Amino acid sequence: MLRFIIKRLVYGIAVMLGVITLIFFLFNVLPGDPARMMLGQRADMASVEAINKDLGRDKPILTQYFNYLNDLSPISIHNINNNQSYWYLNTEKYVHCTVLFKISKENVVVLKYPYMRRSYQSKRQVTEILASAFPATALLAFVAMIFAFIVGTGLGTLAAIYKNSIIDRVALIISVLGMSVPSFFAAILIAWFFAFVLANYTGLNMFGSMYTIDDFGNGEYIDFKNLILPAITLGIRPLAVIVQLMRSSMIDVLSQDYIRTAKAKGLSFYKVITRHAFKNALNPVITAASGWLASLLAGAVFVEYVFDWKGIGVTMVEALEKYDFPVVMGGVLFISIILIVINIFVDISYALIDPRVKLQ
Repeated sequence: MLRFIIKRLVYGIAVMLGVITLIFFLFNVLPGDPARMMLGQRADMASVEAINKDLGRDKPILTQYFNYLNDLSPISIHNINNNQSYWYLNTEKYVHCTVLFKISKENVVVLKYPYMRRSYQSKRQVTEILASAFPATALLAFVAMIFAFIVGTGLGTLAAIYKNSIIDRVALIISVLGMSVPSFFAAILIAWFFAFVLANYTGLNMFGSMYTIDDFGNGEYIDFKNLILPAITLGIRPLAVIVQLMRSSMIDVLSQDYIRTAKAKGLSFYKVITRHAFKNALNPVITAASGWLASLLAGAVFVEYVFDWKGIGVTMVEALEKYDFPVVMGGVLFISIILIVINIFVDISYALIDPRVKLQ
């Protein structure tokens, strides 16, 4: 088991290194000079060169790449006399890091939080920007997954019980539409229909974030009403998958011998479904739901942008419009880390539940 866990961790680190490499070289060959964007019309050659030096962009591309890896690594090497662009070190004391040991008079090995650089526009730490936006994205993904799980399992169960009926056909149509309709198109359509055409009946807004400013000046409050439409939109695709999985799993369970035995003992149809069939049919659905939750965090970008839900998706799109590459790079890396960590956790969970997985 330990060997299996180490193998999965090594694979995860390798994938993460590949993502970091791809993102770095992709965003460093894109057109546009951050220094000129920051200075605007005031840009002159001396100022541009000074800012590029502060950002480390005056060095060769490979040097920039290794410096970026050094910044992201929890264990890294730094020169204590060069605090340029490093927020956790200065020449007098060490801040937000632990010095492990010195390798020379000037160079030290430190244990620190990953440093994702600073925003070109706001000068804030990228980690700070992402940390403030992540709760909204996490809430949206979690509520969307709950909606997809409850509705999907219910509809899938009904489709299996009433196989080849009108209910089964409706469930199939919903499943096909949910998988085929792009998220951004579904978001626009749902926002237009429920928050514009039916606005007088639903009372929902086309746009709105998690927090709303009180009209009487009493600060901000959480407006859960703004969560309804983006959560439904984001949950459509996993709902379609869960319906099909639950239907197939329930049909298989209902054909098992112990179900026939339960019926022969005189148990009512309701008790057979709720006490025996339903919980055993949930196993593949729960497995799929754990993977989909991670995917929803990445797939929320378009939905957040359409509904103006202030999460990581909106933050990344706004940063991309302003050529604020550190924020975009940090957002992509943050989502990638979540996907990789959850996939590793799911793989290890599979191995604990089914020992045959360790042989793969």
